[in-house]
Amino acid sequence: MTAPAIRVAGLTRRFGGVTALDAIDFAVPAGTVFGLLGPNGAGKTTAIRILTTILRPTAGRAEVLGRDVVAAAPAVRRLIGLAGQYAAVDANLTGRENLRLIGRLTRLPATRLAPRAAELLDRFDLTGAADRPVRTYSGGMRRRLDVAAALVADPPVLFLDEPTTGLDPQSRTALWQLIRELVADGTTVLLTTQYLEEADRLAHRVAVLAEGRVVADDAPGVLKARLGTTVIELGMGEDPRAARAAGLVRDRLRLAPEQEGALLRLATPDGSLLLLDLLHLLEGEALAPRTIAVREASLDDVYLALTGHRTGGPT
Repeated sequence: MTAPAIRVAGLTRRFGGVTALDAIDFAVPAGTVFGLLGPNGAGKTTAIRILTTILRPTAGRAEVLGRDVVAAAPAVRRLIGLAGQYAAVDANLTGRENLRLIGRLTRLPATRLAPRAAELLDRFDLTGAADRPVRTYSGGMRRRLDVAAALVADPPVLFLDEPTTGLDPQSRTALWQLIRELVADGTTVLLTTQYLEEADRLAHRVAVLAEGRVVADDAPGVLKARLGTTVIELGMGEDPRAARAAGLVRDRLRLAPEQEGALLRLATPDGSLLLLDLLHLLEGEALAPRTIAVREASLDDVYLALTGHRTGGPT
């Protein structure tokens, strides 16, 4: 069996009396996308900082391509690329100058600086803006340049911390395609994201963090199947009607619907049968729903069930 590209075992990090990571475990197969998800304060950024040798763990062990992130930190840094939440490129340099500078800092041979910069500018659709100052770039162009900068040394493992935050839908979709191409070429990607759709589309496997612990670790499809294949949403029109309906469902059907204002939500493997029971119950109490929606479970539903949070802001 091929060794994982990233292995985390019992990883713990405390800041004084606060435990940011509590003995977490996960493994990332080589040549895949692994999503690290969780609400604010769950420990995602702390995990990334440890894996990229920025921060030392309090206990436990982490390896990147078999190298310990503490004992062999210099070797790990030569094997990884990191693109954080905010573009780290120099706004006063051109795109080409930024990439050549990164190449020099990573000790790329002088003869490779210009060809590698040109190659990445072309791959990230930045050739036309290569000789313009980065301060003239759009947000999407800056993010693409930032990911390109993380790839100058052609690292086999890439860490992306919320890579598409703040991008418009077109730029986000374009960056998703670039990530797929990198993985198809053999790169291993670990990403954190506030967009559950992003993890659902890109990740081969996801780990969900809550209060510093891993509460789920599996393929997105498997996690959704565990929750229930169907989600029923009933729009009750008014919050008090939704509260009454939720109480009836709990008392009569022994189910626990999620209430979000005037909306009730239930995940179930028995969509059509449960919907008939719900409608019969509610209509008998003069609480017929104003709107009804039946859809497949999403990763966002899984995330809510595991963490008690829906996604919203940056993490």
